[in-house]
Order: sequence, then C-alpha cells, then structure tokens
Amino acid sequence: MAVEKLLSIGELGVRCGVATHVLRHWEDVGLLTPATRISGRRRYDESHVARVVMIRRGKAAGLSLAQLREMFDAPDGSARRAVLAEQRARLDEQIRQAQESQRLLDHALTCEAPDFTECPHFHRLVSELTG
Repeated sequence: MAVEKLLSIGELGVRCGVATHVLRHWEDVGLLTPATRISGRRRYDESHVARVVMIRRGKAAGLSLAQLREMFDAPDGSARRAVLAEQRARLDEQIRQAQESQRLLDHALTCEAPDFTECPHFHRLVSELTG
C-alpha cells in the first residue's frame, strides 16, 4: 500500500498555481487547514489540492471568501447547493447585463450612422434597457 505524500505549503502552491501568502490568508479566514504539521511546518494532502481548486473556481465564479467559507461549513450537501444556487442567480444576472452591454457595443461598432449616439436604432436599444 502506497503512503500518500504530504505537500509543503510551497508544493501545494506550485501545484495549484497559488502564492503561498494566499494559502496562508485562506488559512487565516478559515478556508484551509493543514492536514498536519511536521516540525512546525504545514503539510497538506490530496484533499487540499481539491479544496484549493474549489476555492479558485468559486472565486472565478464570483463567490466571496465568506461565501466559500459558508459553503464549506454548511452541514450538508443541500445547504452547500443553496449557497451555490444564490451565486448562480447573481452570475446569471451579471451575464444578462453583460450581454445587454455587448448588444450596445456591437451596434455602436457596426452602426452606419456618422455618429452612433445619434442613431435612432441605438436610441431604441438604450430605451429597451431603461424600460
């Protein structure tokens, strides 16, 4: 039976593409806890690699560190999904707004009017956005 190799904080950082000071900060805010300490040095196992990946992807999806901690500290899978569902709804709204902005930009970039700000179609698009 193979013994699982424990990673130093530097090795975990390199493996996950995260600076060690960031990993220490995540420890400070309760997102990451070393598996053990050997001679006072932090050691991490494979489960920590997965956790760091989840933190990074969660942050990329717009979750705050507090939301991530709430998700990790949730008592069960259902509670974790509730945290993620809330963020999914916020992300959907951000995507919708970005798509509206993209429509305006696309029109402005392709508008045949000498000045797109005077274009009736552009004004209709703006009116649609302002209700």
